Amino acid sequence: MDPRPPPRNRPARRVGASVTAVVGTATRAYNRAMIESWVSDWAHGWAASRGVGPVTPVPGGQRIEVGLSGHVARYVLPAADPAALRAIDTSPVEPGTWVKVSAPAAEVRASLGPRWAEAELCHLMSTTLTADVPPAPAGYRVHLEPAGAVTVARVLDASGELAASGQVAGTRRNVVFDQIVTEPAHQRRGLGSLVMASLARHAMERGAVGGVLGATGDGRALYLRLGWRVRAPLCAFVRA
Repeated sequence: MDPRPPPRNRPARRVGASVTAVVGTATRAYNRAMIESWVSDWAHGWAASRGVGPVTPVPGGQRIEVGLSGHVARYVLPAADPAALRAIDTSPVEPGTWVKVSAPAAEVRASLGPRWAEAELCHLMSTTLTADVPPAPAGYRVHLEPAGAVTVARVLDASGELAASGQVAGTRRNVVFDQIVTEPAHQRRGLGSLVMASLARHAMERGAVGGVLGATGDGRALYLRLGWRVRAPLCAFVRA
């Protein structure tokens, strides 16, 4: 007879589940890092595009000095960091100070006091730039105007009147597309796409790789058609 005790049933090692958990954690960390990078590039590029600043680091994000009536300054945060938001809420900020956060509005509201009014929800979007530019529709031409870190694209009609415009700004790998507008009389002719593509090729020639922007609900549809991806909500609150 074999004197050894019978083997005990040992629980199976959940190797697959462990690997999945590790991959999931790494993916979330990568996504957070990418959001932080996009938001930082957006803050700096937006400031350059609007000719405001400086952009200074603050706990949890950046602060941009804007200096306009109703828009004195802007805080930009990549996440709804409760400590950072409470610090903004309790600091002596002026009315007209904005907070933009890449997070759902409810998460941000939980850390801000009643003096902050919720503004329009936007969307943080990004893309990989391409050099493909469609031909301009008959009777239109594109004119690029570089000026330092900002390049403006204007689409003019046959009479020389402005039909569409937009600008790209920034000196980082991800540049910011801003103020893309098509005049009402010239809409539905692909001019917004022409502006975006012309700016993208110009930015690539200057070393940019990707694009980032904060899109309104209306703009989101255009950018999705052009291959941009929504990365996160971009909520806003303004100090009343």
